[in-house]
Amino acid sequence: MLREQRKLDHIRFALELHDSSSEVTGFDGIYFLHNCLTPVNPDSVDIATHIANLALPVPVFIDAITGGAEKVKEINRNLAIIARRTGMAMAVGSQYGTVKSEIHTDTYTVVREENPKGIVFANISALASPEEAAKAVEMIRADALEIHLNAAQELIMPEGDKNFAMIRKNLARLQNAVSVPVIVKETGCGMAAEQIQELQSMGFTCFNIAGHGGTSFAAIEALRNGRPRYKKFAEWGIPTAWSLIDASHFIHPWDTLIASGGIRSGWQAAQAIAMGADAIGMSGNILAVLLRQGIEDAVTYLQDMIDELKDIMVLTGCRTVKELQQTPLVFTGNTLDFIHSRGYNALFKRKTNFAWRTDLHEFYNCPKI
Repeated sequence: MLREQRKLDHIRFALELHDSSSEVTGFDGIYFLHNCLTPVNPDSVDIATHIANLALPVPVFIDAITGGAEKVKEINRNLAIIARRTGMAMAVGSQYGTVKSEIHTDTYTVVREENPKGIVFANISALASPEEAAKAVEMIRADALEIHLNAAQELIMPEGDKNFAMIRKNLARLQNAVSVPVIVKETGCGMAAEQIQELQSMGFTCFNIAGHGGTSFAAIEALRNGRPRYKKFAEWGIPTAWSLIDASHFIHPWDTLIASGGIRSGWQAAQAIAMGADAIGMSGNILAVLLRQGIEDAVTYLQDMIDELKDIMVLTGCRTVKELQQTPLVFTGNTLDFIHSRGYNALFKRKTNFAWRTDLHEFYNCPKI
C-alpha cells in the first residue's frame, strides 16, 4: 500500500507544483533566424522521426507518467486513447514495483488494450534485474524499454533505494536483457556530457536527457518529505536546454537524443530539435490538461503543438526534422554563458551524416521499416 499511495502522491503533487518558465528550462534567450526566402510549403513539411529503429510519425510522444495503483488505471487508459488519436508513442510509468509484486499489472496492460497497434515504451528502474526488465517489456508487449535514473528522487524519498554505487554495474547487466531498443532516461535532473560519454562507452545509444524545468520528482519528494533541508533540492538539476547542448556535442550520428523536461509548446519542441533532439517527450503538462479539461482538450492541445512546430519549420525553411536540426540559432543570456563556460562554440550543430532509415536498421540488426 505504501508504494501505491506514493504513486497517487506523485500525481497530486505534480499537479500542485507551479509550471516552469522557459527561463528555468534554459530555452529563454534562444532564437530562430527567420528565412524570408523559405522554399517550404506547409503541406510539404515532413515531421517523421525515429527513436532507435522505431519510426515515429510525429516527433512528440507522451513520456512516462503513472501506473501501479488501481486509481490511476483510467488515467493510463485515457493517455493511451490520446496517443492513439494523435499518432504519438507513449511510455508508461515505472513498472518496477509491479514486476516485483505482480499486482496492478492491469494499470499498465490497459495501455495495450486501448492502443494495440501503437508504439509503447516499458519503464524500469536502473536497479532492476535483467529478468525484471524483460518482464516489464513482456507485460505490455513494449516496442522499447526506458531505464530510468532517479538518484535525486531516491535520495530525498524516505523509502528510497540509495544503493547508487550499483547503478553502473547493473546498467551493464541490463544492456542486453531485452531485444527491443533501450532508452536511458533521467527523471528531471538532466544528463551532463560526461555521463553521456560514459553510457556510450557501455554501449548505450538512446538517451532521454529529461532536464530540469518540467516535472521534478526531487521537488515532489521534497514536498512529500516535508524536511526543510530538502527544499533547495527542488531546484536541483541541469536545465533542459543546457543538457541538450552538452549532449549534442558528444552524441554519435547513430545515437538517438530525446529532449524532455518542461517542453510545453511547438515552439520549444522546435528549439529542442534545432539543438539536436530527434524526439520530444512530454508528461506533466499532458496529464494536467487531461485531468482538468478532458481527453478532447488534451488531443487538441497536442495537435495545436504539432501545427506550431510545422509553422516554425516553414518559417525556417526546413522540410524535415533532420533539416531543422541544422537550422541556425541565436543564443543569449544564461544559456550563452553556459555554452562559453563549457568551452563550446555557439555555432555548434549535431553531426547527422547517418542515414537512419537504412543503416540504422542494420546497426540494430532489425528489419527495415
